Amino acid sequence: MDIRPSLSPASETPLYRQLADYIRHLIASGGLRAGDRLPPTRELANQIGLNRTTISAAYAALEAEGLIKGEVGRGSFVSSAAEPGAKHVEWAAALTRMPAMPTRPTLSRESVRIDFTSSRPSSSLFPLEEFQGCCREVLESAELSRLLQIGSPGGYEPLRRWLFEAAVEQGYAHASDGILITNGCQQAIDLLRRALVRPGDKVAVEEPVYPGLRNAFLESGAELMGVRMTREGVDADALRAALDGGARVVVLTPSFQNPTGATIPEARRETIAAMARNAGAVVIENDLYTGLRYRGKAAPRLKAYDADVILAGSFSKIAFPGARVGWIIGPKPLIARVTELKQVADLHTDQLSQAFLLRFAESGALARHMERVVAAGRDKLDVLERACERHLAGCRYAMPEGGMNLWVELPAGLEAAALRTLAQQAGVDYLPGRYFTVSQPLDQALRLSFAGLEPARIEEGIEVLGTLIRKAGAAGDETLEPEPALV
Repeated sequence: MDIRPSLSPASETPLYRQLADYIRHLIASGGLRAGDRLPPTRELANQIGLNRTTISAAYAALEAEGLIKGEVGRGSFVSSAAEPGAKHVEWAAALTRMPAMPTRPTLSRESVRIDFTSSRPSSSLFPLEEFQGCCREVLESAELSRLLQIGSPGGYEPLRRWLFEAAVEQGYAHASDGILITNGCQQAIDLLRRALVRPGDKVAVEEPVYPGLRNAFLESGAELMGVRMTREGVDADALRAALDGGARVVVLTPSFQNPTGATIPEARRETIAAMARNAGAVVIENDLYTGLRYRGKAAPRLKAYDADVILAGSFSKIAFPGARVGWIIGPKPLIARVTELKQVADLHTDQLSQAFLLRFAESGALARHMERVVAAGRDKLDVLERACERHLAGCRYAMPEGGMNLWVELPAGLEAAALRTLAQQAGVDYLPGRYFTVSQPLDQALRLSFAGLEPARIEEGIEVLGTLIRKAGAAGDETLEPEPALV
């Protein structure tokens, strides 16, 4: 049948969702029946004037609901489960929906050999034998039976004490502060937005921004205010404008921000903290990457300048992401509230993982591991810098002094999402800038996460990208139409 939806580009609902809703209605009303074949993505894109990627995203959403089924080489068909009168839960109506937000690209990655998409440490650096030894000590201790019981919602007390004492020693925890152990930094962000943000509140975040952070605050019903990033971190004038515009909460990653890798200079940190304090705004400091400095001098955390700053940290980037142990350090009234919320969510964080990591830290193995990670990161950053100088002529980027990510802006006329398809076909992948947007398109930018790759892979991947960028620039945009996911 002819599919002729009435779509509104001005709507807050993304076009792919509008199309999926239209097809869903056709199925529910009997206009499309079980076994009917949907038009191929290219055909439908030409028919209704949309990008093929938009069509693919709509089909993927419908397939996830069980309404259609993709068959490789044949196309997409209405599922028998969608037959009118069939007894099944109407999941589209039953489930709550995330607010409109950019979704992660879903293009095929089967041929990828060099993956710049994930901001994570290299598993080849994990000191497995040392960690296994620490785990054995805990498992053979007299404390094991207590660790396997229900624990405190605040976290394993010995680890809380160790982390807090380290924060006091480094000058950013205060007598007015408390600490809560969380299930990774993502849960810390989620608990903080539950404690601090009401629907309609204005929240200032960096733009581009880490999607997990953005999505958590969107889920709370916040109005996000994107604050422009520069090569020296968040733009102070843009932040002041957001505060003047009513931002109640400000979320910043001062050191090696994800995705840009930018760091706020020490000279500006106290000014930024004072600016937010004078505006009466709460500041959340996302402190994931501070320990991963490969060059230059470390700067004090924002919380060192203002006791009211809330700091969220984690072992994920400096040790093991799979352990899922993070923390919040902040004023005691705030810690009391997020502890209540955590108890409602999951009672308490796994004590055994906390005990393993505490023993790993107390034994000195964590410090030794971090020395190796920083040394390896320094080597990788050196290779990345030389490779970019050789192969990314015409691109704009600012080499970070640490962390895991490099932000690259392509030459005029090229789009990162379109180029990504060619890169995947050549065995390389990255995340396009649109994945990190708040209000700006960021179509010309991309993020390269280098920390999880070996130096030779980094060199090879940048060379491949450089070649594709040169060819694409010479050939023109018509060669860059994205291929859809298989449906």
